[in-house]
Amino acid sequence: MNTFKKLKHFYWPYKKYFFISLIFLFFVTAITVVYPIVLQITIDNVVMQDRYSLIPYISIAFILLMIVKGFSTFFHQYLGEYFGITTVYKLRNALYEKLQVLSFRYYDNAKTGDIMSRLTADVEGFRFFLSLGFSELIRIVLLIGFSLSVMFYYSIPLALVTMAAMPFLGVVVFQFDKRVHPAFRKIRKSFGQLNTRVQENISGMNTVKSLSREDFEIGRFSTSNDKYRRKYLDTSEIWSKYFPLMEFIGNVCAVALLAYGGYLVIDGSLGLGELVAFFSLVWYILGPLMNLGFVVNQFSQAKASGERLLEILDAKEDIVEKENAIDHEINGHVTFKDVTLTYTENDDSALKDISFDAPPGKIIGLIGATGSGKTSITQLITRFYEPEKGEVLIDGRPVSDYKLKSLRKGIGFVLQEPFLFSTTIRENISYGNPEMPDEQVIDAAKRAQAHDFIMEMPKGYDTLLGERGMGLSGGQKQRIAIARAICINPSILVLDDATSAVDMETEFKIQKALKEVMKGRTSFIIAHRISSLKHADEILVLEEGEIVERGTHDKLLNNNGPYQRIYDIQYQDREEIMNTVN
Repeated sequence: MNTFKKLKHFYWPYKKYFFISLIFLFFVTAITVVYPIVLQITIDNVVMQDRYSLIPYISIAFILLMIVKGFSTFFHQYLGEYFGITTVYKLRNALYEKLQVLSFRYYDNAKTGDIMSRLTADVEGFRFFLSLGFSELIRIVLLIGFSLSVMFYYSIPLALVTMAAMPFLGVVVFQFDKRVHPAFRKIRKSFGQLNTRVQENISGMNTVKSLSREDFEIGRFSTSNDKYRRKYLDTSEIWSKYFPLMEFIGNVCAVALLAYGGYLVIDGSLGLGELVAFFSLVWYILGPLMNLGFVVNQFSQAKASGERLLEILDAKEDIVEKENAIDHEINGHVTFKDVTLTYTENDDSALKDISFDAPPGKIIGLIGATGSGKTSITQLITRFYEPEKGEVLIDGRPVSDYKLKSLRKGIGFVLQEPFLFSTTIRENISYGNPEMPDEQVIDAAKRAQAHDFIMEMPKGYDTLLGERGMGLSGGQKQRIAIARAICINPSILVLDDATSAVDMETEFKIQKALKEVMKGRTSFIIAHRISSLKHADEILVLEEGEIVERGTHDKLLNNNGPYQRIYDIQYQDREEIMNTVN
């Protein structure tokens, strides 16, 4: 029960609904045990004694009991479901909130499909046991307790014969739980992997089709699906072994009951009606005991689900605000002092002893090969990661001194692969500032060279976009992302290869607009095209996490270093193209 104890604060506030449902369950179970008693009275006091005049009274009493049971069943089931559904509502919200505060380090290793599986299938598995499993367990205890009480009233020896089967059933159920829980844990993990496979395939469908890898993807999915199938078959094998054994023990008990009970009826120490009632009651004991296997099954699934949910809830938050963190608007003075960053322990450092100073309004260009550390620098400014050594300062304060919202509100990002939501263009642009007037949204779009193509769409700014901006070209997505960054009016602007997806003409227009946008803002431009960096106040050339050159465009061209080589390669290619055209 350790898993349920750790999750107690989610369901305990709603315990009153659970306990009230148990009161109604008490009435339902008690009335259920009355059935055999009515049967015994009908046989012994009506049929055997020819007192048929009692039948109308017994019938009316029975109908009234059924009405009470019907109402009790309704309130028991409704309150039980309310208890479970309300609990997982809070639990799902807590999981989602946790996912919002977990750092990039968590998502570096997490699988999207597996996370989705935890928030859907695992949450539902936990809810199902809360709504039905707990109450079913208590129903079994009550039903066995009431039935045994009536049986001991009828015949103590016969009741002891019935109880003789219980220890054997108990051992079987215990062994069943011991084996089925690890099996369900594997099933949940396998289902998460299957979900991940589907999610990755759908997200990368363009790549799959462009490379004609449909058959390969079908094979990969089939392999994951077969693994999931085999895990379920392993669990089914456990069921198949233990449930027939439970049924066999129950049937042996029933045969012993009939044999010994028949002898007592012949002997005259037990009435025929009492034996019939006894036989009905014994299945009120053996049936629930065998059904205990299903409850254990539900419990094992809920426990496995709860463990996977706790892995998210207990995940370490690498980026934590200080208690005395300040909520202060930033001016944008960025300083790096001997900063070293390592993403994974025992791995090479992504950044090594990086130092530079960027006063407000300064434009810093970052250039280098893929993996040289360009993006890592900008991710440290926003505290997406913590440096291993050194300090990152904004306005003379370590970034850790600021509240995260205050810090990130002052930093605008335009990523290399912009993410757009499945909503209107207007809502995508104003995402960081939802209360922004339409006039400012339109102005931001114009400055990002996006207004013209937006107005050509059927509904203009109210056009609904498909998933991840489906329906727009790469350049159009990029310009909407630039407009979104403009809307938050940041003190620091980060352009992570922001013009990589646009043609040369559009790049020129965007660069012209961005020059106006970057005035008074500290700007970091990550680019592979030197044309995007020419106007930077300082360009940092990175190789393997180190700054190997720094200076203005003109200065670096005279150094005959890495920057000069990049320039020669890019412009030599351009000259070759022009010569080919001519």
